[in-house]
Amino acid sequence: MEDVRKVKSIIEALLIVSENGLNLEELTKAVTASDSKDIENGIRMLKEEYNSSERAFNITEIAGKYRIVSRPEYLPWISNLYQKEADRITGPSLETLAIIAYKQPVTRAGVEAIRGVNVGGVIKTLLDKGLLRVKGRKDAPGRPLLYATTEKFLEIFGLNSLEDLPMLSDFIEEDLEYDKPRPGIPVNEEETAEESEEKETPCENVKASENGNMPETKESDDGDKTQPE
Repeated sequence: MEDVRKVKSIIEALLIVSENGLNLEELTKAVTASDSKDIENGIRMLKEEYNSSERAFNITEIAGKYRIVSRPEYLPWISNLYQKEADRITGPSLETLAIIAYKQPVTRAGVEAIRGVNVGGVIKTLLDKGLLRVKGRKDAPGRPLLYATTEKFLEIFGLNSLEDLPMLSDFIEEDLEYDKPRPGIPVNEEETAEESEEKETPCENVKASENGNMPETKESDDGDKTQPE
């Protein structure tokens, strides 16, 4: 077994050169003379060292991988250095993504039953961005596709796993109203074609009857029947 202080320094070097972070298994494989417990102790010591010396960075675990990241309070200065235009996620896309994150795996019809609008275009956009993936097919008539979030979703939102998603009970009503202006937050008046289409196209695929019968199904454009949850 390597000396724990040496293990700590090795881990630090490995995390610095790693572009996408390293999980416990990868670190243990790289530090051949140590086991997983040594690695965990080394990571703990690094975190304590960074915190006690008030360093501008720390170690965090995102999507199951350890990474050295800058602290949030330094974001304004980092943004001045890297003037990269953010890949904007529209309100409707964010709402659809949130539904899938909490309900996954879920069908398109399941999302539409909650949102009340057609989400076919939004789901395609989220698939193209790598935030969603097709997990399989539901065991139901027509075998509709089931959607789930990806590792990239965890990375972008700084989550280690889906268990780190905030509880829905923690939200207040204003948090869920993405299209209403808030004090100090400018409203982007640009409306994408995707947003316009959603506002103008009610969801006709899923209609819940008042007498409690199952929602109706409708043939989608690709010939696949959408099904309710």
